[in-house]
Amino acid sequence: MNNNKKIVVLGGGISGYGSAILARKQGFDVFLSDAGRIADRFKARLEEWQVPYEEGGHSEERILAATEVIKSPGIPEKAPIVVKIRERGIPVISEMEFAGRYLGKARTICITGSNGKTTTTSLIYKIMRDAGMNVALGGNIGESFAYSVATGNYDWYVLELSSFQLDGMYRFRANIGVLMNITPDHLDRYDYCFQNYINSKMRITQNMKANDYFIYSGDDEVIWEQIPLYDFGMKQLPFAAKTAVASGAGDAFLLDGRFTASVGGRSLEVDMSKMQIRGLHNAYDAMAATLATLAAGVDPESILGSLYAFSPVEHRLEPVKEVDGVLWINDSKATNVDSVWYALESMTRPLVWIAGGTDKGNDYTPLKEFARRKVHTLVCMGLDNTKLEREFEGVVPEILSFDNFEGAMQAARKAAREGDAVLLSPACASFDLFHSYEHRGECFKEWVVKNC
Repeated sequence: MNNNKKIVVLGGGISGYGSAILARKQGFDVFLSDAGRIADRFKARLEEWQVPYEEGGHSEERILAATEVIKSPGIPEKAPIVVKIRERGIPVISEMEFAGRYLGKARTICITGSNGKTTTTSLIYKIMRDAGMNVALGGNIGESFAYSVATGNYDWYVLELSSFQLDGMYRFRANIGVLMNITPDHLDRYDYCFQNYINSKMRITQNMKANDYFIYSGDDEVIWEQIPLYDFGMKQLPFAAKTAVASGAGDAFLLDGRFTASVGGRSLEVDMSKMQIRGLHNAYDAMAATLATLAAGVDPESILGSLYAFSPVEHRLEPVKEVDGVLWINDSKATNVDSVWYALESMTRPLVWIAGGTDKGNDYTPLKEFARRKVHTLVCMGLDNTKLEREFEGVVPEILSFDNFEGAMQAARKAAREGDAVLLSPACASFDLFHSYEHRGECFKEWVVKNC
């Protein structure tokens, strides 16, 4: 038993309850505290494992007596309780760091990047599961990583990691690390300094050994600029569509709608036209997933079958309905400029574009050329649309602004003509009008089904 060590878990969401249960299973004195309300299903599991918890506020004295604090990724460093914990010199780690201590012989595939994480992670998980491997899905999607470690006995963990999760990871090691891209995002959490955010993403490579694999975009200039600054000893597997890259360990390259991926003498060729997911961004996702699963030892023929059977991720360029010649597309997961760039890049129809929400320090310049060529109406949907209106004035012929969902949707329907697409691709966080990007996407889909 580890009763001399007091673990406090901050946050009672999917990350927090899993961490608390794992700490309990390992015999620690554990306490979970959430400033808000804990969902009933998580409370039920905490009670089942006899984990003491509180909600609706923090008992400071009890929290500040901790030996170590596991902080949920959604809680910012500037939160008063976190500031006090730091002032006391109490170590603060993430769920990933904590659960990583109890992996045994299990191995990890970890995926990060500003965009493409969820599709790539889902694809890797599907390929490995289809191949009959004993694999769990966790991190930003799926079950809590810590809960899976506490209650399962897996050989592989496929983990989607946000920059916030990486920030709390120190000794954790990815056996296969995937870095999709680095573009400005969440700068409000990084003192509006892009380099701070870059440093966070590059933590995916920390602690890697010579027999580990680092998979990254050879087309991403930010990553290329970072690589010479690191003393990498692991095997490198770049993927690209624009830059000729090669590596002794293997690589993937897209040309004329097909890509070839190879790792250590094993390779396969993939015809993107046979996949259900389209566009350049999905080609990158498929290349990264193919390299990761080849590196994990999956048979090339099995990978090919899974790639062709994979269907799109919800809220990411998800076709909802076509009615009267107008296609409605839910891309609510596009919460930053780079995600929207890929969305606009893949569009072949004239567009009514719905954007807006909580701005994260966005620079909209990269979107203007596509907007000029493809968007005839921009519908701004947020409590403060001033920046969007200013940035796209003179770029998009028609700009309409609404501080509510219903007004924005009605305006989009009115503006759409036969042959158009209505694209919800916000470039912003959802928290001004919605609980989450999923909630925003669900509202969009329900409205379209009901009103179109």
